[in-house]
Amino acid sequence: MDSIEMNRKAVWTLQEWDPFEIGIDSYDAEAADVVADLQMIDHPSDLAKRIQTIYEHSFEQWIPLEKCVEISYKLIALKYEMKSII
Repeated sequence: MDSIEMNRKAVWTLQEWDPFEIGIDSYDAEAADVVADLQMIDHPSDLAKRIQTIYEHSFEQWIPLEKCVEISYKLIALKYEMKSII
């Protein structure tokens, strides 16, 4: 899997997550920010905190860190899947 495909899968994963249940097409900017951070962050807890901050800033709603950790593990798994293929 190349990085473009990984980014697409990461965006789709974030859109399907739909933490505020407002529709999967409502998170384009947030997904882009999270995917950009995913390139630099390797630890799920660190990524989860960034996800929480990004979504809270955009929607002025708080997501429990546990939910952010769940999605961050999925995203980190995609990242490592890409690295293992290269």
